[in-house]
Amino acid sequence: MKPLLAALATCLALLAPARAAEPAATPVKTLRYALKVAETGLDPAHVSDIYSRTLTSHIFEGLYTYDPLARPTRIVPLIAAGEPETSADFRTFTIQVRPGIYFADDPAFKGRRREVTAADFVYSIKRFADPANNSPAWPSYEEMGIVGLNELREKVDRSGKPFPYDAEVEGLKATGRYTLQVRTREARPRLIESVFAGNDLYGAVAREVVEFYGDKISEHPVGTGPFMLKAWRRSSQLVFERNPGYRERRYEASPAPGDAEAQAIYTRFKGRRIPMVDRVVVDIIVENQPRWLAFLNNEHDFIERVPEDFITQAAPARRLAPNLARRGMHAVFTLAPDSTLTCFNLDDPVVGGMAPARVALRRAISLAYDTTREIQLARRGQAEPAQSPLMPGTSGFDASFKSEMGDYDPARARALLDMYGYVDRDGDGWRDLPDGSPLVITRNTEANSLSRAIDELWDKSLRAVGIKLQLKVQQWPENLKAAQSGHYQMWPVVFSAAQPDGIGALQFYYGPAIGTQNLARFKDARFDALYDRMQALPDGPEREALFREAKRMTVAYMPYKVHAHRVITDIEQPWMSGFYRPLFWQDFWQFVDIDAARQPVR
Repeated sequence: MKPLLAALATCLALLAPARAAEPAATPVKTLRYALKVAETGLDPAHVSDIYSRTLTSHIFEGLYTYDPLARPTRIVPLIAAGEPETSADFRTFTIQVRPGIYFADDPAFKGRRREVTAADFVYSIKRFADPANNSPAWPSYEEMGIVGLNELREKVDRSGKPFPYDAEVEGLKATGRYTLQVRTREARPRLIESVFAGNDLYGAVAREVVEFYGDKISEHPVGTGPFMLKAWRRSSQLVFERNPGYRERRYEASPAPGDAEAQAIYTRFKGRRIPMVDRVVVDIIVENQPRWLAFLNNEHDFIERVPEDFITQAAPARRLAPNLARRGMHAVFTLAPDSTLTCFNLDDPVVGGMAPARVALRRAISLAYDTTREIQLARRGQAEPAQSPLMPGTSGFDASFKSEMGDYDPARARALLDMYGYVDRDGDGWRDLPDGSPLVITRNTEANSLSRAIDELWDKSLRAVGIKLQLKVQQWPENLKAAQSGHYQMWPVVFSAAQPDGIGALQFYYGPAIGTQNLARFKDARFDALYDRMQALPDGPEREALFREAKRMTVAYMPYKVHAHRVITDIEQPWMSGFYRPLFWQDFWQFVDIDAARQPVR
């Protein structure tokens, strides 16, 4: 450029108005944390474990949900337009679906916005009834006794033909585009909390999506919820993003007046549009140490369930450690509505059956084990002893109830074994079966530090009464599959209540639930009849008396050794806020916030 032209260009540049500064990009709020167990899938009809259900609960939405802060718990409408219209005999329920709620965009809809209707809930419930799905949650619907649904399933099961999804079911109808009617054979006072409150299993699924993806449906979950699956490396990492088409929904809750923590959360978030975060990354880290270190190194925004072997570093005596408090972290302590269990396979030829000798063996094994030491040593004090399968915060739970379930009495265990012929017949120091063959108990377990600590306690306890223990180490999904198919002998599991009604814990003993919730494969006609009576009764003294009778039966036959109710400790980093542990539901991502300006760059 010539000097004159260059000077002119410079002058023009000085005279030109300054260009407006580019607005700063809004930071993407990303919540990142880890689960300690790998997911088994993302199709509500096929999952039962709490880890997979935590994921599905943010993709799908049910008709009803739980107030995020209310204690005692409170069920509120979500997709439903309001409370159900319920007949006086608790057998007919009419629910209105809110218009204008849409599924997330997906190729299955061929470019159309797809509104959720009452027919979607009819279809979703039928998926649980389809024998081809072998749904773990089917017993929940089966015992509700929806008129015609159980019969349709049985007919299909006998014929081996595909499930007729278009067949009319008398007790399950969409009587209008937005009107769902459910009729049951018997009174079901708690129908809503049993099969309609919760997003993890009871959310709406679109038929087009299931048919579009076929046997790959678990990899393509599509719901009406606040998040969508964006990336998935199985058993390694899942990435979710905010559903861009999610309706306008505001943070509402009803914290108890005396609950200072819940009140503070509500004051901060009341009226905020949810979800408040844009992205959620869930890592699968099975081993406790790397999961704990990832949190300490700021790689994760909170740690969900501090591992027991690090609890003395994180929160001794249920108080946040001073060094973590100085970093601005916040701890949430919750006595969980759960039970830790050891399942015995009642189809097994050694520990199974209802013959007196087999029952005595299970009771002796239970008496030989010291749950108090498990709580002190393996769980670092983060649990309370259990006396029955009923869990804190649920109906039927009685803190004053005492039973043999909580006893540690190796002398009585030895006496029982001696009485029923479990003695050392060959002089090798180990007890044999009454027929003279070796008595060896196989315990399915996992390769993590908590399992190893508990395995050592079991080995020491059984060794003390002369019983040989061997371990079968597998990943959790493999152990679950073995338990559901009845190919195991003894296996530990945790049951977390999915509703305030304590009958959910008794489903583990209910004959029709064998193969799904009833992992012990326990079957007793008297117990089943008692369970069925409880379903039809409203809450009150008569039902509580049946709970007490059921608890006595669970102890007498010992299909499960119930260990403890856990105290769960969760810790937020200083840039995360709003976490308040869910009790009978799994979703929480939409209720927490991230201060991206304070969050470390990763």
